[in-house]
Amino acid sequence: MKVTEIRELDVDELRQREKDMDDQLFRLRIQKSMGQLEAAHKLKALRRDLARVKTVLREKQPAGA
Repeated sequence: MKVTEIRELDVDELRQREKDMDDQLFRLRIQKSMGQLEAAHKLKALRRDLARVKTVLREKQPAGA
């Protein structure tokens, strides 16, 4: 997911994406610990996308909040 795509989303959609990615990251970590993770590169990509979403969310929040 590119940053330009993320910036186009509104705050509610970003929060929903953050929650979904967090859940997916949890499931991938469990699979990794059990030795069932087939695509380890997905873990790294998901972590980066989640960080991008959190960064854009923080940018969109008002300075005083």
